[in-house]
Amino acid sequence: MAKKIRVLIIDDSASIRQTLTHVLEQDPDIEIMAVASDPFMAARKLQEEIPDVITLDVEMPRMDGITFLRKLMSQRPIPVVMCSSLTEAGSETLLQALEAGAVDVILKSKIGAADSLSDDAMRIREVVKSASHARLSNVRRAAGTIRSASVEGPAKKLTADVMLPPPTGRAMAKTTEMVVCVGASTGGTEALREFLEELPANAPGMVIVQHMPEKFTAAFAKRLNGLCEVEVKEAVDGDPVLRGHVLIAPGDKHMLLERQGARYYVSVKTGPLVSRHRPSVDVLFRSAARSAGSNAMGIIMTGMGDDGARGMLEMHQAGAYTVAQDEASSVVFGMPKEAIAKGGVDRVLPLDQIAREVLITQQKF
Repeated sequence: MAKKIRVLIIDDSASIRQTLTHVLEQDPDIEIMAVASDPFMAARKLQEEIPDVITLDVEMPRMDGITFLRKLMSQRPIPVVMCSSLTEAGSETLLQALEAGAVDVILKSKIGAADSLSDDAMRIREVVKSASHARLSNVRRAAGTIRSASVEGPAKKLTADVMLPPPTGRAMAKTTEMVVCVGASTGGTEALREFLEELPANAPGMVIVQHMPEKFTAAFAKRLNGLCEVEVKEAVDGDPVLRGHVLIAPGDKHMLLERQGARYYVSVKTGPLVSRHRPSVDVLFRSAARSAGSNAMGIIMTGMGDDGARGMLEMHQAGAYTVAQDEASSVVFGMPKEAIAKGGVDRVLPLDQIAREVLITQQKF
């Protein structure tokens, strides 16, 4: 029998501890090692046994979660998933958690009812499983992604067909501008920071899907904008894709690439989960295959699951140049691995070489 993923739950709310225990134990691959109401109790548990994953509340008595996380990462690194309410003010706190070494974050409802997490039980289990696979050597200042607890039930895994039809296969007229489409999940916040910081102010226009919920994406984009030469913002429906500008899909919305003449813009839409995500990389990549064809470059980065694998194959078949982050530099080599397996990847590169590849490709336009 395969070894189960052992989880330590740290939360001062008894109802949240009970709900998380119930949700996680529904998966036969997960078992709850222990629960703790604060970091001091958790420290005693850790002296007895080491879990595979820790879920950690942000606000707790005696010691807050961020402080405990920093102490833990400096002494005994363990994959940690933060558990926090979704508020605009909390976005900065969650960024601090990712910078401190959290692999992922589960967002719980502000209501705090015992069943508030059950709506997203499937994805909570996926977050914990993903964290158990994380390469902590690649979790540097901000290796993480945020998952929203706001969807209904264990939804059927839908494809991009629910948002737009497959590419027609018609060749796209060549334009003078290249558009870069990027998809990432677990580990993506740090990977995107490293990637975007290497780009000059005249880099090609770029659209990015990073699995995040609403409200967090605006803070994430603002943080990147302050670090990079390119301009980074959360996408708004109708935003043009311009050289030197990066648009990040807003949380809980799909983002599609559209074309009008030789110009590109984004369409931001509501819709069902695709590949169990909203925003979905598959939706962005399929729209790029339809609207940009060989004028696009597709990049798939670190992340658990297979979102983006089908879309990258469609981009590849439409003539786009496609790149996947390699296993050694990925926090979780799930999404890139699936894209490679489907045959949609032209080249596999370490993270620190992808920006250079973008600029080399841009010179061909």
